[in-house]
Amino acid sequence: MNMSIRFWGVRGSIAAPGAATAQVGGNTSCVEIRCGAERIILDAGTGLRALGDQLLSEGDVKATLLLSHHHWDHIQGLPFFVPIYLPNTELDVIGPAAERCSMHEVLEHQMQSPVFPVRLDQVPSRLVTRDVHPGESFEVGACKVTAAKLNHPGGSMAYRIDYAGHSVVYATDTEHYSCVDPTLCKLAAGADVLIYDSQYTPAEYCGLCGPSKVGWGHSTFEAGAALANRAGVGKYMLFHHDPKRTDEEVFDLERRAPGHFCGSPPAEEGVEIVLPFAAGARPGGGNPGARAPRRRPVAAGRAIRRVSTTNRRSAQTAESQNALRLRSRL
Repeated sequence: MNMSIRFWGVRGSIAAPGAATAQVGGNTSCVEIRCGAERIILDAGTGLRALGDQLLSEGDVKATLLLSHHHWDHIQGLPFFVPIYLPNTELDVIGPAAERCSMHEVLEHQMQSPVFPVRLDQVPSRLVTRDVHPGESFEVGACKVTAAKLNHPGGSMAYRIDYAGHSVVYATDTEHYSCVDPTLCKLAAGADVLIYDSQYTPAEYCGLCGPSKVGWGHSTFEAGAALANRAGVGKYMLFHHDPKRTDEEVFDLERRAPGHFCGSPPAEEGVEIVLPFAAGARPGGGNPGARAPRRRPVAAGRAIRRVSTTNRRSAQTAESQNALRLRSRL
């Protein structure tokens, strides 16, 4: 049994399709975590559409969707997630409440006339939502999930997922402080993989080239490296790439980042990281409140590979076709 991480959307702010972004990918935030039979999805950006097709090709869909926050680039894939239009789908959606409404009301708002033809209450799947609060821990099957508050306009949530002695921390849409965020450092302590908002270069953030990005709610690869070092993580994945950044510019950050933290590749669509089941480990293990240990070695026993998406079998069952016809009529 393994814990695996697959990237379906890695861009920030707005989708950025085109030749200049084709290798890294232009879809917005969506990461799939597989822990044995459990399927956990981190954010519902535009990458969620292709993930839905893949899940349907494997059979009925049962998954948990964790939302970091409600900005469009993190939720706009949900209306195009075909599994929600099928009655056999079970989807638990968990995320923070907004300032004036629940998370469920936010999702209802984006699926109503005049901006979308199908209301959330019209989808035939079993879709259940609930709010999560900073510091809360809960179980998803054999996984332990811990939530922590991030620094972002309107609020955002980071998640740590522990399973079978391995762990991943997802912390996007957050702005660093003058020191390493102590809450986030505690959450990420000893994690195998840290997925962190690395949208800007230090020069872009400070306004040395273009307008200052201070207060915009995003971070830099240098701040991510400082967090990775302090928390003692195994691998730091640069995430939430700026929509203007070309593939070559992303790879330039990859060349620069090891000077701050060894083991910091950029997240790319189609890349999968496999963490092996630790012998004798109990599912749900890990202690995000523990003192950060020495950094875990990441080379041995941890496979990183690119998964081709060109040969995915499209889910063209009669049931899914009927669901799509329903959408077109409504």
